Amino acid sequence: MENLSAALTQFVSFEVLLSIMIGCLWGTLAGALPGMGTVAALIVALPFTFSMSTEASMSLFLGIYVTSVYGGSISAILINTPGTPQSAATVLDGYPMAKAGKADLAIGWATLSSLIGGIFSLIVLIIAAPALARVSVAFGPAAIFALIVFALTCIAWVSRGSAIKGLLAGMIGLWLTTVGPDDLTGYSRFDFDLDALAGGLSLIPVLIGLFALSEVFHRAAYFFASKPADVTNVGFRLPPFAEVRIRFWQFFQSCAIGTFIGILPGTGATAATFVSYSQLRRTSPRAANFGKGEPDGLIASEASNNAVTGGALIPTLALGIPGDGGTVVLLGVLTIQGVVPGFDLINNNPQLLTGAFLVILVANFLMFGIGALGARLFARILSVPEPLLMGMILLFSLVGAFVVRGNPVDILVAVIAGIAGLILRFARYPVAPIVIGMALGTTFEGKLRQGMISANGNFLEFIADPIAVSILLITAAVVLSPVIRRHFSKTQTPAN
Repeated sequence: MENLSAALTQFVSFEVLLSIMIGCLWGTLAGALPGMGTVAALIVALPFTFSMSTEASMSLFLGIYVTSVYGGSISAILINTPGTPQSAATVLDGYPMAKAGKADLAIGWATLSSLIGGIFSLIVLIIAAPALARVSVAFGPAAIFALIVFALTCIAWVSRGSAIKGLLAGMIGLWLTTVGPDDLTGYSRFDFDLDALAGGLSLIPVLIGLFALSEVFHRAAYFFASKPADVTNVGFRLPPFAEVRIRFWQFFQSCAIGTFIGILPGTGATAATFVSYSQLRRTSPRAANFGKGEPDGLIASEASNNAVTGGALIPTLALGIPGDGGTVVLLGVLTIQGVVPGFDLINNNPQLLTGAFLVILVANFLMFGIGALGARLFARILSVPEPLLMGMILLFSLVGAFVVRGNPVDILVAVIAGIAGLILRFARYPVAPIVIGMALGTTFEGKLRQGMISANGNFLEFIADPIAVSILLITAAVVLSPVIRRHFSKTQTPAN
């Protein structure tokens, strides 16, 4: 109660409340506009946080983070174009429902599912984050090293298309952190005798390039793609309670899947959405209607992708390990504001963590209100000319890349990263693992070297820590599970 009182004192102010409102409005709008997405929405807001208080900047970013995933469902339902990749599965049942003249009911189902998913994951976050952060104080260098290895393994495990490509992308991210001065010796590494690289690479410009600028370049390449026809009956209508009640188990499954996958570092809401959708398509009593405007499909997509937000914040706030691209930006903002996630946050600033819980709660209900009142308005905004939208993203992205360090080189780094991100997208390489690897790289190297020094260079002695051994065994199980499943499937297949 003491932390709650302190949090209310810090967070109940005009600046913070205004920041939450602006963040929720901008997050929903940015999510609804195809081509923006969560990371781009956060990046656009980044330059405004440098003159804001810690509480206000946290509130702004959490508001954007919570609502931007929901916003993608609006364009997915109305124009058959998901505003964010996380809403890709929403198209499958949302747009057929809209074409049948039930766009208002589809938005009602999506909004309600998003609220339930967000509240479910918030409850898990409130329970898990403080407990996990308190346990993290027992983590030595070897345990943190093993935890990051597990995080990188998760990146490869869930990378769509190829685990090898996901792992390779994560390794690239780790390597990028080694560019510039060595923290231990002071010598410069991998700078290729270029003064521009002597200071190393900052995470934010690389992130801006890989996500925001590569999206601008990608949208420009497909600028002349045709748009689907408009739909009718745009508005907001909640489903009857009887329809909601009979789908309790579908809500629970989707929320649980989204929260669990959100906790795994490097996964994100897109993976959770398709896992949830495929699961409900197998188990729902209304599975035959999937793809024809079935509300269960909207529940599978929207409850799971919004549950990811709370799940991804668990490792971010408790351990300082970002759960997805959006939490990487949030982690950067917290660091700039002098807030160190993990045990220090719980021990030294518990009111900030409690305040974050309150902000997320308020943001979820604001999201519901914005969806209910603004559906018609968002339908009109979706007609904004794409060149204007992409130009705005480009401008704010370049400003955001510059203001982090005030270094003009970071603008060039962002542009080069944007071109590289576009090439990687065409080659079907995931870019999120690069950012996650870069966010974890400094800690990964630091803990490895710190532990090896204390173990006199003996790697086996270094990883002899019981927590580290346990985590590495779990990591091995994750890596070997596909091989084991294939082996058992072959042995159980009857011979012809």
